[in-house]
Amino acid sequence: MPGRGLLVVRPGALTTVQDPGRPGYAHLGVPRSGALDTAAYALANRLLGNAPDAAALETTLDGVGLRALEAVTVAVTGAPCAVRVAGRPAAWGAPVRVPAGAVLEVGRAESGLRGYVAVRGGVAVPPVLGSRATDLLSGLGPPVLAAGAVLPVGVPGPGPARGADLCALPAAPAELLLPLRPGPRADWFTPDSLAGLWRSVFRVSASSNRIGLRTEPGAPLMRARAGELPSEGMVLGAVQVPPNGLPVVFLADHPVTGGYPVVGVVPPGPALDAAAQARPGTPVRFTRSR
Repeated sequence: MPGRGLLVVRPGALTTVQDPGRPGYAHLGVPRSGALDTAAYALANRLLGNAPDAAALETTLDGVGLRALEAVTVAVTGAPCAVRVAGRPAAWGAPVRVPAGAVLEVGRAESGLRGYVAVRGGVAVPPVLGSRATDLLSGLGPPVLAAGAVLPVGVPGPGPARGADLCALPAAPAELLLPLRPGPRADWFTPDSLAGLWRSVFRVSASSNRIGLRTEPGAPLMRARAGELPSEGMVLGAVQVPPNGLPVVFLADHPVTGGYPVVGVVPPGPALDAAAQARPGTPVRFTRSR
């Protein structure tokens, strides 16, 4: 089996190539995209001594199976799961050597939702607009993983994989607390609705995806204004409210414009990383942030 790469044996429910994304192209209608759980993605690369922007795989719920065409070193982070190499247990959250011809099996998430599989040297698919990220909304970047595909692997840098004494990643949220900075369209909702937003408990909807975290009934927000807005720019973490009154938190593959009012914005950081790991049914509360 010549060549330096990874053969996809089992693609999993949804496995994509991700990196920090492609910011700066919203004026062209191109979302940022990139890894949803930025801390878990960064840790996977750090464990291997990769560049911070090296492309890795983002798995969803049930992991992935990969055969090494040449010996490689990998690290698995994000949602905790069983890791096996050639059928034998291997470490999660640490550098793991995969011999040539052996299969790396990343199992089903024990908690959380998304895992990250980095390989020393990075996944070396061709970049598009400066990024190797798969964007599910625009269709840019490499396709979603399919059985039989071969992922090229880059040349590792000098020196060994770094390893770490401690993998400091938070557990998947039992309750998702999202700090919300009100505006720019909070005035489109009644004062009673806005007051109730801080008391209401929503739940993560099964229709959530990389574009947005959708919520299921708590107390719907009621409009104070009739009509619709002209489309305006949207940012990562924007909380848009469609006509059903149930907030949608925009994630990495979000559209760059939208016409529903934005009641507030969740700042990038730990809260959005936690949103990436929140399974359907997880309670969601919004807290006031300034």
